[in-house]
Amino acid sequence: MLWDVIGRSTRAMQAGSDVPGRITRLPGGVAMNIAMTLRRFDLHPALLSVVGQDPEGIELIKAAEVLDLNTNFLYRSDDLPTDQYMAIEGSKGMIAAIADAHSLEAAGDKILAPLKNGRLGTTEKPFEGLIALDGNLTLALLAQIATSPLFKKSDLRIAPASPGKAERLLPLLGHKGATLYVNVEEAELLCQQNFSDAQMAAQTLVARGSSRVLVTHGPKVAALADSQSCVSVAPPAVIASRVTGAGDTFMAAHIAAELRGLRGVAALQSASNAAAGYVSGKSEG
Repeated sequence: MLWDVIGRSTRAMQAGSDVPGRITRLPGGVAMNIAMTLRRFDLHPALLSVVGQDPEGIELIKAAEVLDLNTNFLYRSDDLPTDQYMAIEGSKGMIAAIADAHSLEAAGDKILAPLKNGRLGTTEKPFEGLIALDGNLTLALLAQIATSPLFKKSDLRIAPASPGKAERLLPLLGHKGATLYVNVEEAELLCQQNFSDAQMAAQTLVARGSSRVLVTHGPKVAALADSQSCVSVAPPAVIASRVTGAGDTFMAAHIAAELRGLRGVAALQSASNAAAGYVSGKSEG
């Protein structure tokens, strides 16, 4: 949960480009993006993260509350600043991005306190609901979560924060209650091999021990695989006006679709449609 600072231009860009465009700041971060999309599907997510007591943190909490998100379980740090993310997007997509999630990493398992102090669950009576897990957490904490009794009864939905952090998810691949959401590039990093399409990536991840996997491939076919089957759908063709947050929108929309009772191809198509709408700028997810 942080501030996204996004610079967008309609012009083609490369390293060293200096072009006109628009710069926006809005609430972001993987968990926050997922929560905002879930709320737009009339769901009521609670956020577990760290937010500083600095002016940026106070403003971020207020923004979340305006969006009707539950901030009661956040860890409010006195000495850690509120995290932020900065990205540059051109007409052909992402040029570069920097994620400053050092406070989240420093907070460690303090953000999980509500899952063990009785507010949401305990070791003896673990939380049994759905948890969307952000891969910005440290490798050590993700490894701890993989074997923690606090998560043994939860419906765990996992997303890497970025391709650069995808390999942090390796300890969670064998978690029996987990669904993994990745793109083809992230799947390649996890499997240390190249994939021509999402179907191959999804099936390989299942063969490597994942219980269930959803793989996106930009405007190309997306796939969902488990030990029993692999299904795929083609997202609607759209002209992209933004890319930051598209994967989070896809994941949240798929979660919402399954909570409405959709399964398989129907849930996958619903998620692909929502992500396409977001990328085109015609909807917020």
